[in-house]
Amino acid sequence: MRSFLGWDPFREMAPFAVSDRSSFAPAFEIKEMKDAFLFRADVPGVKESDLEVHVSGSRLSISGKREAEKENKTDTYYAVERTYGSFTRSFTLPEGIDDAAIHADLRDGVLTVLVPKKPEAQPKKIPVSSQAAKA
Repeated sequence: MRSFLGWDPFREMAPFAVSDRSSFAPAFEIKEMKDAFLFRADVPGVKESDLEVHVSGSRLSISGKREAEKENKTDTYYAVERTYGSFTRSFTLPEGIDDAAIHADLRDGVLTVLVPKKPEAQPKKIPVSSQAAKA
């Protein structure tokens, strides 16, 4: 590799380089709100068609892939730090979620999954009647 400087900083940093570019693991944020749980994942460069969100019972699974770009063998790379590959993350959901209303949205490289809670059962007053009053 040709150096444009008197010393080669890339050679100096080589021991610290990420050697496995196939370990793509997006960062997740999970937040509980009053009426829902919010899951966010940073997935820049991942296409909507390469993401899947599944719920089965109390298990939420989010998977996807980011494919490597074709490298031009004639180009000279001084650093390659982007990661590629597939990922799957699974989360155990608490009781009381409305799995029929889960919504996923991909915008600006951020996947947002909204998991609504079922409305809490409201107390209901049951009238008490007397059998003697009906006789």
